Amino acid sequence: MNNRAPVRLAALLLWLAIAALPAHAQQPQPENAMLPPLSVDGNRFVDSAGNTVVLRGIALSDPLHLTREGHWNRDYFARAREWNADVVRIPVHPVWWREAGHEQYLEWLEEGVGWATELGMYVIIDWHAIGNPLTGIPHRPLYLTTQEETYYFWHLVANRFRGNTTVAFYELFNEPTNRDGQMGRLPWSEYKAFIEGVIYMLYAIDDSKIPLVAGFDWAYSLEHIRDDPIDFPGVAYVSHPYPQKREPPWESQWEEDWGYVAETYPVFVTEFGFMAADLPHAHIPVIADERYGKAITGYMADKGISWTAWVLDPVWSPQLISDWDFTPTAQGEFFRSVLKGEVP
Repeated sequence: MNNRAPVRLAALLLWLAIAALPAHAQQPQPENAMLPPLSVDGNRFVDSAGNTVVLRGIALSDPLHLTREGHWNRDYFARAREWNADVVRIPVHPVWWREAGHEQYLEWLEEGVGWATELGMYVIIDWHAIGNPLTGIPHRPLYLTTQEETYYFWHLVANRFRGNTTVAFYELFNEPTNRDGQMGRLPWSEYKAFIEGVIYMLYAIDDSKIPLVAGFDWAYSLEHIRDDPIDFPGVAYVSHPYPQKREPPWESQWEEDWGYVAETYPVFVTEFGFMAADLPHAHIPVIADERYGKAITGYMADKGISWTAWVLDPVWSPQLISDWDFTPTAQGEFFRSVLKGEVP
């Protein structure tokens, strides 16, 4: 049996459900239910007065996971705001999106956007797929999706949040990778065409959002942008520079691999972090200490790069908290200090 058939069926059902969306889901959001709009000007995010905006915040957990843990609520968002976050990233895992149903997820996202608005934080909605979007092979089953489902997801989300400027960013495909060919071919030209198709659709629905486009190698490398950038205005690029992507000293390698893009386009580091090797759920790509934390936050500050540290959860690694009392881990203490403008 074709193991992609259930995904294609789910995508078809999503498409058929579009016509059944509530009327309010297809209407512009009221102006009192959003934060001031952001846009792209050259290599900067700017407000309506043209002032440069550099955002620093926290990546959250998936709404389904948080609902199961009893923490999809305003208090969870308030905890991020207490750390002085001005932006939060909400990931949506494809398998859970299908499990809970699109309408439930859209309701969760509406709740989260409402809480973020009340607390003064912008929102990134992240389609948290990992793998090769050209072959459909995921990094793990949790990330299984198709190009068709990706289009349908963004169609539904864009219509639901049309005109709502609290939702400032759409992260189109979390971490594209082909694991050195083990997931099949992944030419930049074909991936770029797929992403540009999604952006074309999004801009036709609502051009107030800033698309975030990740590079290859699990969203680390932006090497292709030098010669073949996305052929749309208003786009920002994403890197996830976890510590073991390169050996220290890191800065010159970051500059060559992805940081150079910030001279021409906005860059948003939507995932990064560190943890000690002896902690639960530790794995190699995130093992480091405050030396990495100081290097990466200092580098991004010098370049004017926005960021969200991963992740406000006691289980998903690298954890910012050690329990659901929101006790900071060593990483959490570090990033909380940086967000509050203190010297770690």
